[in-house]
Amino acid sequence: MSVGVGAELWVRAEPFSYGSLPVAPHPRLNFTNIKKIVIYAKNKGSAGYPKLSYSVWKHIACNKLHLTEDLAWVYFETCYFLTNDLSPSERADRDERFASSETQEDKNQLRFQYSVDTLKFVLFLYIQQLYRVSLRASLVAGDEWPTQTLSSLDLDGRSTPRGSKSLDDHSHLVFVQTNLAEMMELLSDTDSGSGSGSSVDPGSIGSVSLAAVEALGFIIAGTAEKSLEKKTLMPLQDIAVLQTVIYRSGYSKATRTFSSRSFQLWIKDFLCQNPYSVSACIALGTRLTWPFAEESGGGGEHTGGGATSRSKRGKIATNAHVVPKEHVVGNKLIIMSQVSKQTIARSSGTLERSTVKIHRSHYSYIYLLSPLRAVTIEKCRHTTVILGPVEAFIHVSNCENVTVIASCRTIMVSGSTLCSLYLLTPNRPLLLSGNDTILLAPYHTHYPPLSDQMTRSGITPSLNLWDRPLCIGPDHRDDTPIWELLPPADFYTFAVPFQMEGPTKSIPGGLPSRYQRAVTQRQRQIDSWQRTVKEAGLSREQRKEFQALVENRFHVWLSETGHKRELDSLAVPLQQHDSS
Repeated sequence: MSVGVGAELWVRAEPFSYGSLPVAPHPRLNFTNIKKIVIYAKNKGSAGYPKLSYSVWKHIACNKLHLTEDLAWVYFETCYFLTNDLSPSERADRDERFASSETQEDKNQLRFQYSVDTLKFVLFLYIQQLYRVSLRASLVAGDEWPTQTLSSLDLDGRSTPRGSKSLDDHSHLVFVQTNLAEMMELLSDTDSGSGSGSSVDPGSIGSVSLAAVEALGFIIAGTAEKSLEKKTLMPLQDIAVLQTVIYRSGYSKATRTFSSRSFQLWIKDFLCQNPYSVSACIALGTRLTWPFAEESGGGGEHTGGGATSRSKRGKIATNAHVVPKEHVVGNKLIIMSQVSKQTIARSSGTLERSTVKIHRSHYSYIYLLSPLRAVTIEKCRHTTVILGPVEAFIHVSNCENVTVIASCRTIMVSGSTLCSLYLLTPNRPLLLSGNDTILLAPYHTHYPPLSDQMTRSGITPSLNLWDRPLCIGPDHRDDTPIWELLPPADFYTFAVPFQMEGPTKSIPGGLPSRYQRAVTQRQRQIDSWQRTVKEAGLSREQRKEFQALVENRFHVWLSETGHKRELDSLAVPLQQHDSS
C-alpha cells in the first residue's frame, strides 16, 4: 500500500444529507446547551457516558431543552440508525418488537433499552445547525426579509432556509471547516463552554482523546492511499495515528492523546472534496446508457408540435466503478437529472444499495425495483416514482404533483405540494416546513422479488406508520393541516407491469381493512357488471358493437387522464440482471 504523509480527509455525505433535518433547529438546540448535554451525561454514570440511554436523553430533551417527546425520539432514532451497523435481520427484529408493543408505556419501555454513542450523538445534534436561520447572513446575501415576524423568528427559529443543503456537499465541507473548533470543544474533556463559535480558540482545549477522534469519524472519512483508483477507506482515528501522519495530527503515543491545535490544523489542511459526492459524480462519474421508453405520438397536453414533441433524454451517471465494494453504503451514487416525458424501469446490480438522486424529472415514470440505500427526489414535477425497498431514507424536496410508492425506513418531505405518498414505513413520515396538500396512503403494490428484497433491506411489513405523520416546523397548524389520508373511495391498487422472478404474489402485510373493503366492493361491482352483460342476451353483432363502444370510451378516458402516455411508454421492458 502506498501511504502518503498527509492522507486525504473529507466530510461524509450521509449524516448531513439525511441526518440533518432540513428545518432550522429548535432555538435551544445550540452549542452552549449541547455542551451542557455532554457534562450532564457524564454525571449520570453508565446511563449517560460513553453510551447515552434514551431515558436520560428524553429527560434532557423534554425537561431541559423543551423539545417534544416525538422530536426527541426522531433525533435519537435517526442517530441510532446512522451510528449502529445493524444487520437487516436485527433491524427487522427490532421493528417486530415495536409492532408487538400494544400501549405507549410498552413502547417507552422498549425505547429505554436503547442507547447511542454519547459523543457521536452530540455531534449529530450539532450538525442540525446546518439549517439554522441567520438574519444577518440573509441580509448580507440580499435575501428577501423573512415572512415571519422578527419576534416569531427569535422565539421559534424553525423556518426552513432556502436552497437544498442536503445536496450541497460544498456546504457540508464549509460547515465543518467553519465549526470544527466548536465541535472539538464538544468532544473534549474540558468544560470551558464558551458558547460562541467565534471565541473558541483551537489551542484552548489542550488534548483530544482517541474516543473523541473516533466520534469525529462519524462525519469525517478518509484514506491514506494515493495510488489505487479505488481508494481504501479508513476510520479517521486509524489514519490519525499512522506513523507517517502523527507529526501532523499531533498524536502522542505516550499519552494516547492528540494536541488539540495540531489536530485541528491537520484536519483543516487535509479536508478536501468528498470523492464520492454528488458534484464529484457529476464531474467524474460514468454515464449510464439505460434504455428510455420515449413517449409516442398523441401525448395529450404534455406534448407540442414538431421537434418539441419529442421527449428530452435525461442524464444518468454513477460512481459505482470507483467505490470500494466494502464501502458502498452512503458512497455509491446514481444521479438522474432532467428526465422528461420518459419511462425508466430498472433492476440491476449497480442499483443495489445505491444512494439515488432524482433531480428535475418532469412528466415521467421511474421504476427502480432493486433494494436501495437512500433516495432523494428533488425539484420534480408530475412524476411517479416506484422504488424497491429503501433501507434508510427517502427525502422528497421542492416537488409538485409527485407520487412516491415505496417501502422505506424513514421518509421526510419538505417544500412540496400536491404530492401523494403510498408508504410502508416503520417510522412516522416527517412532514417539514413548506409543504401543502400532502396525501398519505398505504403501500399498494407488489412485484415477484419484493418480499426477498425487503428482507435484505431489513424492512418488515408488520409495522407500518404511514398514517401517523409527524409535522416539524413553525408553519404547521392543527386547524389547517397540510396533509390528509387518501379516502378509501379514491384508493386503487397499483400494478407493476413487468415480468420478474420471485415468490411475492400479494401486497406485503396486506391492506388496512377500510381500504381492503373499498377494493373488494369495487371488484364486486365489476363482477356484477360482467354478469349483467353476460345475461343481457346480446347477439354477436350487438356484442361487437357494444365492445367497440366500451373500447372507444376507454381510450377517451386514457387520453383524458394521461394514462395513455403511461401505457405507451411501457414499450421498453424492464432491464434487469446486469451490471449496470
